[in-house]
Amino acid sequence: MCNFLNVFFKVYLWGTSEALETAIKLFNQRLQISIREKKAHQHDLTSVLSTVTDLYPFPVMDTREFGFSWIDNVLNSSYPEDEQYRIASRIMGLLGKHFYSTTTEHAFHVQPAWMPPLLGFLSLCEKFYTTEHPPYPGFIALRILSSSSMLPKFSETITPVLTPLLLPTHPLQSRSLALKIFGLMSGWFIRIENVPGQDLDNLLQAVGDPFQFISGSPLQDEQPAFAIGYEPTRMAVILIVLASLDSWRVHLHHSNFTSCEERVSTEEGKRTALKWMLDVATLPSLEFLHKPAGIIAATKRLEELQCLNTAEVVIMWAWTTGVIDPADHDAWRSIGRDTLRFYQANGIGCPTVLKRRVTDMPTENIHIKYLVERYEGAPSPCRVGSVRRSVPDPTLSMTLPISPRHFTDLRVSQVCQLKRLYHLFGYGPTTWEEAITVGERERATDASPGQESVAPVSYLACDYP
Repeated sequence: MCNFLNVFFKVYLWGTSEALETAIKLFNQRLQISIREKKAHQHDLTSVLSTVTDLYPFPVMDTREFGFSWIDNVLNSSYPEDEQYRIASRIMGLLGKHFYSTTTEHAFHVQPAWMPPLLGFLSLCEKFYTTEHPPYPGFIALRILSSSSMLPKFSETITPVLTPLLLPTHPLQSRSLALKIFGLMSGWFIRIENVPGQDLDNLLQAVGDPFQFISGSPLQDEQPAFAIGYEPTRMAVILIVLASLDSWRVHLHHSNFTSCEERVSTEEGKRTALKWMLDVATLPSLEFLHKPAGIIAATKRLEELQCLNTAEVVIMWAWTTGVIDPADHDAWRSIGRDTLRFYQANGIGCPTVLKRRVTDMPTENIHIKYLVERYEGAPSPCRVGSVRRSVPDPTLSMTLPISPRHFTDLRVSQVCQLKRLYHLFGYGPTTWEEAITVGERERATDASPGQESVAPVSYLACDYP
C-alpha cells in the first residue's frame, strides 16, 4: 500500500490530470481491498490516509463517494472497533476538509448511499467520546448529515443516533445542530407506525425546550466551523404540529414549551410565532393544521400541558390565516365551538388579542402565496360571497404568480371573520368594545357568550363596512 502511495504521490506532483484521475481510481480500488481483506495494519492505513488528506484529491474529480465507501468498508471490516474508529476518523477528516471548502459546501448534496456510513460512524463515535478529546470527527459527520434532504427516508434509523446528541450534556456539544436535524425530519412525523413509543418519548425529552441550546459551535481548525442557521421559534412550531398528531401528542411535555409560553405571552411574540407557522406550513411533506380536527387536537393537548399562550396561538392561526375555507360552515361550527370552549374554560370573556389579530391585516406576499397554494390555484382563495373588484396593490411584487385582487379578497374575508367572532361571543361591534372597556376596568371575566353557532350565511356576503 505504501509503495502504491509513492507512485500516487509522484503522479499527483508531475502527472497530467488524466493520469491523476486514473491514479485516484486505482488508489480507491487498492484501499477498499486492503480494508475489506484486512491486508494493511491500522497504523499503515491511518498513515496513508493522513498523506492523502494532505494531498486532498477530491477536487480533482467528483470522488466524494469514495470516502463514504471507505467508511462503509471500515465499519463492516474485521478490524476491532477502536481501530475502525481511528481509520474512519481519518477518512471523515478528509471528507470534512472537502466539505468545509468554500467552493463546494453549497454543492455537497448527500446521496442516499452515504447515509448508512454517516449514521454508522456516528453510532461508533458514541463509544469513544469519553476516551477522546475534541475536536471530534463526529461533528463533521453531523454537519454533513444536516445538509441532507434525504432525512425523512432514514428517520427511523436516525432517531436512536440523534437522541443522545440532543442532550446538552453530550460531549459533542452540538445540540443546536441536532435540533436543526430534528426539524428537517418533519416529513417523517406522520409515518411512525413502527417506532416504539418509548423511543418517541426519549426523543422528545431530549428535544426538551428548543430555546435552550448551546450558543457556541464546535471549532474546525480552531475557527468556528459554520453558522448553524437554527431558529428556535420554528422548532417550537414543529412541536405544535406534533401536538395535533395522534402518535406524538402523548409524548409531549410542558417542558417542550416553557420558553415558547413566555415568548408568546405578548402580542409581538404571537405575531412572530404566526409568521413562522406560515413558514412551516409551506413544507410539502407536512400537513400543517389544515383541518379543524388537527387544530382542535393541538389546542386541547396544549391546554392539558398548561400551555395556554401557545394554545391561543393555534386558535389565532385558525381565525386569521384563511387556512379554513370561510364558506365551510361545518368546519367553522367546529372551530367556533372549540374557540368558545377555550375562552370560557380559561376565564376569558372577550378574546381581545384574537380580535386585534383578525383586524391586523397581514399583507406579506408569503401569506397570499400560501393561500394560493393551499386552495390549489383557485381564482380567489379568499373570495367569499359577492365582493367588489379590487384595485392593484402597489406593494405587490409583479414577479409573484398571484393577482392583486387576492389582497382585497383576504381583507374582505377577514371582515367576515370579525363579524363571525362578534356573533360567536354574542356581541356587535359596539357592544364588543363596551365589554372590553368594562372587562379592563373591572377585570370582569364572566361575560356571557352568545349562541355557539358561527355566523349565518348572510355574513359571508359582507363587504367593507
